[in-house]
Amino acid sequence: MASETQRAVESLAWKLRRRQIVGSRATALETLLVLRQVISKSRFSNMEQLVSIIRGVGRRLVEAQPKEHSVGNTVRKVLHHIREEYHIATQGAAAASSNGFSISNFVLLGQPRKNPTVPKSENKSTIKENDPDDPDSFARSLKPVLMEAIQDVLDDLETVYDNISKNAQSHIHSDEIILTLGMSKTVEAFLISAAHHRNYTVMVLETAPSYGGRDMSKTLSEAGISTFLVPDSSVYGLMSRVNKVILGAHAILANGGMFAITGSLLAATAARVHSTPVVVCAGQFKLTPLWNLYHEYGALDFGDPSQVLGFEEGALVDKVDVVNPFYDYVPPNLVDAYITNDGDHPPSSIYR
Repeated sequence: MASETQRAVESLAWKLRRRQIVGSRATALETLLVLRQVISKSRFSNMEQLVSIIRGVGRRLVEAQPKEHSVGNTVRKVLHHIREEYHIATQGAAAASSNGFSISNFVLLGQPRKNPTVPKSENKSTIKENDPDDPDSFARSLKPVLMEAIQDVLDDLETVYDNISKNAQSHIHSDEIILTLGMSKTVEAFLISAAHHRNYTVMVLETAPSYGGRDMSKTLSEAGISTFLVPDSSVYGLMSRVNKVILGAHAILANGGMFAITGSLLAATAARVHSTPVVVCAGQFKLTPLWNLYHEYGALDFGDPSQVLGFEEGALVDKVDVVNPFYDYVPPNLVDAYITNDGDHPPSSIYR
């Protein structure tokens, strides 16, 4: 790997470690930009070398900040797209013709399958690996398609809010009371999109000690939505009047559970007692293959305890351990549906 790309990787790793880049979407975007730079500058003469380079970058970034799950998710998605593009580029028209047939297409057509003959010249790969005469020919011929693959992933990230919000009016109805908490750009876009078609009320929990709920309530109010900012301690008393709870997510696990901002577990538990639906808005880049069955606190991240209890309370500080977690683990049985940029899913089908 060239020194320039090595510096870019180390710079991102340093920012992740120092928490200068926080949040699933921000870390996913930065990871994509670094991977694009690495692929464009690297030299490789076969597919194995390319995959090895990308995996090495992915391991370095994940080790720098294992709590940001979208970094690993992004690397895996890029590898998936690269393998697909490589397969299409090397198989050519033969693969296109063979993959074009399916049982569903056969039934829809209502006619026998036709096997167009593919000229032999089209079966040959236009990409040659390990060419001793020109070692860079493989990279040179494959890089344009790889850049397109990464751009596709980048476009998905850029449009994730719009794609999640496009069906918001189907989930929120007029005169409903919605409860949410914290500052989530995904939930914000979802609620504002629904407000174009429905009149409803939003209750926003303050979400101490970060108080992100104050920013959320201000944004929603400015968008013309009837909004109330309420203290976290009121969640159980208010839940009997709430029609739906809408939450954001930091990471969605393979078992259908999720890590979300602190207070989400409290809201989801109160909602279950009152049989109130809990809906989670999150992009698919937050889905991670991790399956957190053995301990609920293994992936939690902790903030400054002085935000909860000041050090000036000397006598009390010496007698207690103060914990300020960034995230709650919300088990799948407390979530009714996940709304993603690729449709709605129940927690039980997330692993698929």
